[in-house]
Amino acid sequence: MRVFLAGAAGAIGRRLVPLLLRAGHEVTGTTRSAATASELARAGVVPAVLDVFDVPAVMMAVHAAKPAVVIHQLTDLPRQFDEARIAASYPKNARIRTEGTRNLIAAAQAAAARRFIVQSIAFAYAAGREPHAETDPLNLADPVRAVTVKGAVDMEQQVLSASGLDAIVLRYGLLYGPGTWREASSGQKAALHVDAAAHAALLAITRGAAGVYNIADDDGAVSIAKARTELGFDPRFRGP
Repeated sequence: MRVFLAGAAGAIGRRLVPLLLRAGHEVTGTTRSAATASELARAGVVPAVLDVFDVPAVMMAVHAAKPAVVIHQLTDLPRQFDEARIAASYPKNARIRTEGTRNLIAAAQAAAARRFIVQSIAFAYAAGREPHAETDPLNLADPVRAVTVKGAVDMEQQVLSASGLDAIVLRYGLLYGPGTWREASSGQKAALHVDAAAHAALLAITRGAAGVYNIADDDGAVSIAKARTELGFDPRFRGP
């Protein structure tokens, strides 16, 4: 199947690419770096160097890929854990989730893609009984994460209301593992290994009805029953 992976060089994208290729999918992957594009090409991916805010470039790249599925794994966060830099990145990251998502949806629709998979967050539910189900509200009043949560909610609404697309929202827990800010879980809930996050996106290509899915460790913070049943998700998955 033809897959357009926005964010192929990110923390999840790097773990997802080999899974997609091993499953036999034809992958076009985006990056902002020409050097990284060469790495993707050597791995077997058709690289697309572009800025998600460049509407003509996004439309052209998705059109050329002719994807059945678009996977949105774009973020704009620092690679190293630095609280000040992370806090400063929140507005830019939220812009990707609002404007960037809008551009990817328009390009997916124009290219007649069938399914749109996007990463969201499972660690920002409003206070209440745990484990949180996907129907529980996110905490829009969170003073620390307000920009992040509002961006995620806007993104989810855009994707779920997009005509002509089967929309799958994967609400990821706090990532740990290779290429993330933490090699091991910090104990903070809800957590998620990056390999399990990538595998959930692979599963969502062919499984699951349109809607929202919690994707996290089974640590009691969020319910992953829906993802287990409909996607076949297993938080214990680790890549080769």
